[in-house]
Amino acid sequence: MRIFKNKAFVRFARKSRMPDADLRKAIEDATHGLIDADLGGGVIKQRIARKGGGKSGGFRTIILFRIGARAFFVHGFAKNEKDNIEDDELAAFKLLAAQMQGLSEAALAKAIENGTLTEVMCDD
Repeated sequence: MRIFKNKAFVRFARKSRMPDADLRKAIEDATHGLIDADLGGGVIKQRIARKGGGKSGGFRTIILFRIGARAFFVHGFAKNEKDNIEDDELAAFKLLAAQMQGLSEAALAKAIENGTLTEVMCDD
């Protein structure tokens, strides 16, 4: 499964000191059915623990997810900064999920080349 981060999520992950290993673990969990919240339309919410803390006080990530295909980390926030996403944000994420999952390999390569997307590299 290929995993990507959009430009905004790259900034969030860097600021939050969230390594790619944490992102891979969140996708591994989701692939095995351990999804914190299925928001519908190919959008899920996964919790990621802060370093030295647990998931409950950690970060929330919004992922455009299709099992066995691709995952796109597109939004992240700390629980203490925001309770949840708004209905209009969810509607936008669902539209974005359909678009992103439909990208061709050539379009993905172009997005990586121009910096719109960054691929999360897996160790295995």
